Amino acid sequence: MNSISYLFLPEKSNNKLVVFHQGHEGQSFLQDKKIIQFFLDKNYSVLILSMVTHGDNNEPVIDLPEFGKLRLNSHDHFTFIESPTFHPMKYFFEPIAVALNYVDSQFDFDSYYMMGLSGGGWTTVVYSAIDPRITQSYSIAGSFPIWLRADPRNFGDYEQTLPAFYRIANYEELYVMSSYGDDRRLVQFFNKFDPCCFSGDLYEQFPYANAIKEKLSDLQKGKFDVYIDDTNEHKISDSTLTKIANMMETQ
Repeated sequence: MNSISYLFLPEKSNNKLVVFHQGHEGQSFLQDKKIIQFFLDKNYSVLILSMVTHGDNNEPVIDLPEFGKLRLNSHDHFTFIESPTFHPMKYFFEPIAVALNYVDSQFDFDSYYMMGLSGGGWTTVVYSAIDPRITQSYSIAGSFPIWLRADPRNFGDYEQTLPAFYRIANYEELYVMSSYGDDRRLVQFFNKFDPCCFSGDLYEQFPYANAIKEKLSDLQKGKFDVYIDDTNEHKISDSTLTKIANMMETQ
């Protein structure tokens, strides 16, 4: 199983890195050339990744004694390769840690920011919860507390709903962890009429931002916000992209 990432450097650097995670949507980094260029033009460096089995990553064929050969081209297949000594959830986070450790060894960035769409938004929330190097996190159409997922279409796949994982930290706790710390913040964006995942309409039925903000107020460190974009598509809109850039620059 591989995970291929690309690092883009601007001609004039502001010494800040944006980790952009394409999630399930990525076919190639070329698909998001516009977003990469948007940040390069603002002097940010950009590290781009996709989820394993998506984008430029491979789809290995494994031979399971109990079931025969299986091509790992769906995250729901990962349940077949769990064992007492191995858990496939590592595939979602280890590639980012390895990439950032390499970047740490080769560059001297002042700040790491992270953003992602859909599965990339989910990855952004969970990874920033466990790696405090990420100071600002921006998740678009990425996740929702499990108990508020009223629509079966929004329930999520393997990594979004694995009970053993969310018994360690549920989504509300992950939102707090991603937000908590000196100069740290998590912002969730939901597209009002998203036809795929976690629409703004769903959030307006079950708003939870105040509960997260109250916990952060008790902890006295960190910021959390939710914004609704009026778009009816499953994408990062120009207005969301501009809002993210403005927040990055004013932190």
